[in-house]
Amino acid sequence: MAARTLRALADGGHEVVLVVTSPDRRRERRASPSPTPVKRVAAELGIAVTERVEDVVGATAQLGVVVAFGRIIGADVLARVPMVNVHYSLLPRWRGAAPVERAILAGDPTTGVSVMALERDLDTGPVYGCREVAIGPEETADELRTRLGDLGTALLLDLLGRPAGLPKPAPQRGEPTYAAKLTPDELRLDFGRPAEECARVVRAGRAWTTFRGRRLLVLTARPRSAGRAAPGSPGSLEGSLVGTGEGALELVEVQSEGRGPLPFAAWRAGARPGPREILGA
Repeated sequence: MAARTLRALADGGHEVVLVVTSPDRRRERRASPSPTPVKRVAAELGIAVTERVEDVVGATAQLGVVVAFGRIIGADVLARVPMVNVHYSLLPRWRGAAPVERAILAGDPTTGVSVMALERDLDTGPVYGCREVAIGPEETADELRTRLGDLGTALLLDLLGRPAGLPKPAPQRGEPTYAAKLTPDELRLDFGRPAEECARVVRAGRAWTTFRGRRLLVLTARPRSAGRAAPGSPGSLEGSLVGTGEGALELVEVQSEGRGPLPFAAWRAGARPGPREILGA
């Protein structure tokens, strides 16, 4: 998301004097350290890169643009260089690190993007502008994040391109909610819950259960209403359906430990679960 916004700023004629991003790191266990997507775009565009936020103070920048940064920016830096943050929710709902995932898990029908003035406190700054969108009934967090990234970039460019400069920001109004980073335990599927709730966990990403004591990722799944073919108890299997506390969850794509993704039918043909075996035991 941040890489696309960086490229759009440069393509839009804005002079970007410095990019701050995370250090190079291994993306896979045995791979060599590689740069972030933002760093790769900056190198392509000939823009200086640093890992230190403090370096922006001496970079002659008039404004900082923060996108999916994930680090606290100190008050001393903000006092020298004003910054705006592109945040993927309708503030003050879902302040914090995982607004897209939390909106999906909560079953929110809509979400959006806000461009706000950055303050020292977490996502509390006044808002320059926002856009609202509906969340698709089967939309994943990755899909929604991509859509919000494009929307946020367009909103940012619109705000920065106004002849009079940025408008006066409006204070956030409403009851704040907080979007803490998801833990692995939150992504473990509890088949005692309704199928609709289980499907939301899958849509949030990295959902998992266990089979024969080993972890099984559930990559794609859909809720199904109860019917004659639906399993009777939570975690039990009937074809591609898993029993839940209400209705059934249809498993579409899964991934065993150390293996690649598979259609559920192919996984089942290889695993051959017995009639008494259940998921999540």
